[in-house]
Amino acid sequence: MLNTTTSPPCPLCSNPKSSHYYSDQFREYRHCPVCDLVFAHPESHLSRDEEFKRYEFHENNLEDPRYRSFLQKMSDPMLHRIPAKSRGLDFGSGPGPLLKLMFEEQGHPMSHYDSFYALGQEVFNEQYAFITATEVVEHLHKPLVELDRLWSCLHPGGYLGIMTSLHLPESNFRTWHYIKDETHVVFFAPQTMGWLAKRWGASLEIISDSVIIFQKGSQE
Repeated sequence: MLNTTTSPPCPLCSNPKSSHYYSDQFREYRHCPVCDLVFAHPESHLSRDEEFKRYEFHENNLEDPRYRSFLQKMSDPMLHRIPAKSRGLDFGSGPGPLLKLMFEEQGHPMSHYDSFYALGQEVFNEQYAFITATEVVEHLHKPLVELDRLWSCLHPGGYLGIMTSLHLPESNFRTWHYIKDETHVVFFAPQTMGWLAKRWGASLEIISDSVIIFQKGSQE
């Protein structure tokens, strides 16, 4: 077990009083009572080089129908909400931006960004009708910084779609597959998404235990 020496603040809401939640042989996990986030102790985070090596093992093949089917969990509900020819951003697109391709097939031009594979910061100078963040928020060392930045890039009335496996009260954290990936460092609960919605003044739809859609107010 990691021998941690500090009690870190919550990386999402900055509450200074996180509490011990669970430990395994590699990491200690902390819990925030304010926003209900569970997070890996920062002392256990992988280096950027180590993270990249893990990502290189991921198999995200643009021609894989199973990968396309997986991404449809996000694309289908978003396509039902956005107007025709809406412009979007895929945040955390990975080496193969299949979700971008899927939206463009439906007539929605889309930019993409990834902190390892598509580093063009200019995408954050634009405004979008919708933004997707699919299987990426659980990797963020500074989740509030990144999520607030995405929110600021949305047009009034725009949508932010997040795909991440939610930590549910009835689930067994110890055996949960999501914590087995050491690049996963923050774990959102439904209440965490509610905290974000309140912060942003957003409407919130929890579509499933892994798909969440926020809508920005039309007057912003």
